[in-house]
Amino acid sequence: MSDSNGNFIEKIIAKVRIYLVIIVLLCIVLCVYDWHWILPSIILIIVVSIYTLLENGRKKNEIVNHIEEITMDVSTAGKSTLVNSPIPLVIIETDGSIIWRSKKFTESFSNVDINTYLNLIVKEIKLDIENNHAQEFNKNLNINGKSYKIKGTIANIRRRERKKKKEYMLILYFLDYTEYIDLLNKYDNEATCVGIATIDGYDDVIQKALPEEKLELLAKVEKSIMDWAAETGGLIVKNDRNLFIYIFEKQYLSKMENDKFNILDKVKSLETSSKIPVTLSIALTSDGKTIYEKYRNALATMDMVLGRGGDQAAVRKDGKYKFYGGKTLETEKRTKVKARNMAKAIARCISDSDNIIIMGHKNIDIDAVGSALGMYRLAKSLDKECNIVTEPVGDSLGKFWEELNSIQEYKDTIVTEEEAIKLISNNTLLIIVDTHKTSYVEFPSILSAAKRKIIIDHHRKSPDFIEDVEISFHEVYASSTAELVTELIQYAKDDVTLSLIEAESLYGGIMVDTKNFTFKTGVRTFEAAAYLRKYGVDIIKVKKWFQADLESYNEIADIVKKAEIIEDSIAISVCEKEDENTNLICAKAADELLTISNITASFVMGKVGDKIFISGRSIGDINVQVILEKLGGGGHITLAGAQLEGLTLEEAHDELVIRIHEYLTEIM
Repeated sequence: MSDSNGNFIEKIIAKVRIYLVIIVLLCIVLCVYDWHWILPSIILIIVVSIYTLLENGRKKNEIVNHIEEITMDVSTAGKSTLVNSPIPLVIIETDGSIIWRSKKFTESFSNVDINTYLNLIVKEIKLDIENNHAQEFNKNLNINGKSYKIKGTIANIRRRERKKKKEYMLILYFLDYTEYIDLLNKYDNEATCVGIATIDGYDDVIQKALPEEKLELLAKVEKSIMDWAAETGGLIVKNDRNLFIYIFEKQYLSKMENDKFNILDKVKSLETSSKIPVTLSIALTSDGKTIYEKYRNALATMDMVLGRGGDQAAVRKDGKYKFYGGKTLETEKRTKVKARNMAKAIARCISDSDNIIIMGHKNIDIDAVGSALGMYRLAKSLDKECNIVTEPVGDSLGKFWEELNSIQEYKDTIVTEEEAIKLISNNTLLIIVDTHKTSYVEFPSILSAAKRKIIIDHHRKSPDFIEDVEISFHEVYASSTAELVTELIQYAKDDVTLSLIEAESLYGGIMVDTKNFTFKTGVRTFEAAAYLRKYGVDIIKVKKWFQADLESYNEIADIVKKAEIIEDSIAISVCEKEDENTNLICAKAADELLTISNITASFVMGKVGDKIFISGRSIGDINVQVILEKLGGGGHITLAGAQLEGLTLEEAHDELVIRIHEYLTEIM
């Protein structure tokens, strides 16, 4: 303020000097014309100068006094405003020392160790200032049960000579947002959630129950569901014989998750004369702006649950899924009616297409190849141009590829990624076999290029599923995709005739995925195998395709030998050799570990390039699919896999152990 006062006074003095100069010049002009004016002019100049000096002094004192009065009033008002500010205010240095604080700040944090919070704030702010050259900042912080939005500005910058670095003086305003946050939480808690519950395998349960217990069993199931819904004060309505629609407030969702949806186990514990457990599938969501949108999202979530085998609950929040339950081993719950309808629908799609491209998953296996060959034969029987796109890697299918490449027809049929891209038009139909995940298809570029898609898969449904497909023949209860394709061939067209190698590859897909008809094998599995045997499948030749050489067998034995056991029954081992066949070695070693007594689950990992492959196997007591899903993988309860990037084998091992412990904690 003093600088502005001085400038104002200097301006006045400068104007007076100009007037004096003008008077002197006039006097000089008069004296030039008449020398008699010399003495009067000198006297006049002296008198005017003395008067000007005296008058300037008086005016200067008046102006200074007036400005000082105004400055004092403003300064007093400003200080009073700061001191009595209704907002907690503090001025601090970046070393954490407090320069000044308002009364409201002292009152608000009298019972809090505020220095701890200030040091935390200063540390973050200083880093932000130095990195981003910020002059203002915002931070949300919870202090003593209250929510504050902290706003701040840099008051000044100075350089401390001893430390030879910049120090900042910061002004922090603590805005109390507690009521706003409480209101926001209240609004969020009272938001509507929509759920759907269904009784799995309703027809099987009812058909196999004794006549006198059917009504009693259904009554018990319905009562369990109604009691569970009543705990939240929600509304549940039976919409169909085995379908319930559930509306409740979001605040109860976390309780259900904490209880791990105990309704699943409660219903499963109900006894039936047929000994078939009654299981539920539950889908809940808060996503959507309207009740209708939430209902549609709940239906989509239910598709996800059923695609994973049922007997579980799925919660969808912000487009992400979280699953609970799923501990029951899949049992065959398919009907031939659905297979027949799917076969007819897929045949129509093929007929309506210009050409067909068939693609499997990364690290293609015999199930994917056999399924691709089966669908190729179906397309050719409908007089459609068809190609299979793949680039085999490793020796896992070496003997099979040798035989396949010896047949001229398939040399022209199997194309590379670049060749397949050139074949795709707006009416090209892409058939994806043995996977439904966008991240696991062999060539993502082909998936993006194709506008029409069909999926045929048997793996448990993952959140990373391919959308916008015309038909999804997704049966988690099937042993393999080869089994599904075999059924499609039987029902799609009467005159489809498989070649011998096509029948053998389909048979090989079923055989490998069921571990020689040991795991996940139902009546339909044997029916499909029997159909393929009619083509003269040489079982011994098929087994020889997958025989391990002595070197591979020794590697597997070494992996089994080095296995560590955690939780008394889970085996983990590492394949240290790194080559293109590591994935196959890991899978075989995981299978071999399950032959050891007391081992209920096994995991074997190995590295190929920058990727780490994990193969998980189980006899059914532990859900390896849920464990490896936490690492971005998937599969089935008894057979699953995952791929990791950016980790060492040691880091992957530690991460796997963490996920196993998480899973065991969740199911307890």
